[in-house]
Amino acid sequence: MPELANTVVTEFAAFFENIGAKAHKWVDPLSDEQLWRNPYSYGNSVGHLLLHLTGNLSYYIGAQIGATGYVRNRDREFTEADRPSKEEVLRNFDRAIQLVVDTIRKQSAENWSAAYSAERSTAKTRFGITLTCAAHADHHIGQIIYLGRELSADAVRKATT
Repeated sequence: MPELANTVVTEFAAFFENIGAKAHKWVDPLSDEQLWRNPYSYGNSVGHLLLHLTGNLSYYIGAQIGATGYVRNRDREFTEADRPSKEEVLRNFDRAIQLVVDTIRKQSAENWSAAYSAERSTAKTRFGITLTCAAHADHHIGQIIYLGRELSADAVRKATT
């Protein structure tokens, strides 16, 4: 089934590249201040969501499949107080996306069914964790879109009052 493996590689790579493009579409217009501001009393800021996605992808695909040696600090993804610049956060996110795409492109038909295990994961194969990471990234991009819309609307409201 080499055709199926090629399809899996092509579609997953395109999916993650699209995740990166969607993130930029909604994050690029935000200021550094907006990146770290959460307009709600619950949930996370766009900045923390990007840190979380970067950590998630760097660990589950980068470290566990790509053997990068990445060591994750999951708690810090949600509590980072240093507030790196938007440029730095996006640069690290882009690197994680590229790492995922490069790792996916290196997978052979046999690799997709190779055994997989990682902390906090129930995935049993490389295909399974890649699918899980794709769904997870899509979920958080949805949150970023929602927050981006609210932050933009809030900026317009402040400018007109």
